[in-house]
Amino acid sequence: MSFALAGPGGLPPFGTLTVLTQTRPPLVPALMITLTGALYLYGVRRLTARGDAWAWGRTAGFLGGLAVLFVALCSGLARYDELLFGAHMAQHMLLSMVAPVFLALGAPVTLALRTLPSRPRSRLLALLHSRFARVMSFPAIPWLLFIGSPFALYFSGWYGATLSSAVLHDLLHLHFVLVGCLFFWPILGIDPVPGRVSHPFRILMLFASMPFHAFLGVAIMSVGDDGKGLLAAQHYLPLIGRADAVFQQQVGGGLIWSSGDIVGLLFIFVAVAQWMRASEREAAREDRRLDRLEAAGRL
Repeated sequence: MSFALAGPGGLPPFGTLTVLTQTRPPLVPALMITLTGALYLYGVRRLTARGDAWAWGRTAGFLGGLAVLFVALCSGLARYDELLFGAHMAQHMLLSMVAPVFLALGAPVTLALRTLPSRPRSRLLALLHSRFARVMSFPAIPWLLFIGSPFALYFSGWYGATLSSAVLHDLLHLHFVLVGCLFFWPILGIDPVPGRVSHPFRILMLFASMPFHAFLGVAIMSVGDDGKGLLAAQHYLPLIGRADAVFQQQVGGGLIWSSGDIVGLLFIFVAVAQWMRASEREAAREDRRLDRLEAAGRL
């Protein structure tokens, strides 16, 4: 599948192959992703070298999250994100919904607490227990940021501004990742971070976020053939024309609608599975407690 592109730079029509063949990684994101992965693997090596166990699934999850970041920021997808709204929205979903979940399942905070020297470890603990962390992780704040910031972005002048400024464009990518981590880390992650709530409330938060993705997707798709309702029209119209700009916005709206529902249901499944495992562990602990009491003759 490919999308015609009448933009500058002589880029070929956007499609699956161009995501792979048009890769020209920007230096800063590529270096940051590589360095983060190297530090994580170094921590795992230190931990296992002293005889402590570290689940391979955590390592796979974290590296998978970094791979998603690489696809979003350093593959051919990033070369089209300012030219095609559909490519931008695919990038948006990867940065805000997919990568943060995989990173959270990698438990990097737990790894850091188990491998850092005493002084950096103390500073990390102080940050985790700080008032700022408690306020920012209060469940209502991440939920409102995760739900509200896309509406504020696309239905104000901010989205157009990010297309006109390289600095704002990069900050937007950072915003997507940070808000995604802030929302998903306490819900699906396994790190001892503030803001963790009961399993039923986690599932409720995920359910409550799903309708808003549908509302946002439908609102974005509601653009007329005459271009009425077109986002960042001053940017897209000179690049790809009205027909392609309208089509791309409909593609982008459809992506956020469908991915919000599909990925949201997948996350709910993960949250339910985590709840079941937690219940099983709690039941096993209670059985051991009762066995000890019975052995001591107190039952």
